[in-house]
Amino acid sequence: MARQNAAKRARDASVSPGPALQSVKGAADAPASEEGALALDRLIHERMRLGIVSALAVNDTLSFNDLKRLMGTTDGNLSVHARKLEDAAYVSCTKSFEGRVPRTEYRLTPTGRRALERYLDHMEALIRATRER
Repeated sequence: MARQNAAKRARDASVSPGPALQSVKGAADAPASEEGALALDRLIHERMRLGIVSALAVNDTLSFNDLKRLMGTTDGNLSVHARKLEDAAYVSCTKSFEGRVPRTEYRLTPTGRRALERYLDHMEALIRATRER
């Protein structure tokens, strides 16, 4: 019963509004609980944004079309998610022209790289805590 309640609290916390960035300090020591779920960076946790940030973490820059192809998504969907990451200063966007063709390049910012590292550390801690049970 306690395990079911903890799972329900974690699910509920994952859909409740909260700050995009919260400290994950001590996450390795904490069991997967409500506190752990709240500490996840909800901005990165979304599948498409995690894919964008991860792709940019291993590439210096990627064009809009490169990201669209990698993510297998539409222009509109990529644009919305990239804008959210840009608004949070996780990615920077540079627009230019090659001849008359517009070119949009994305780059992971130092803030975005730190957020991704915190997110990955937290996910690893949750995995360890779950496997130890």
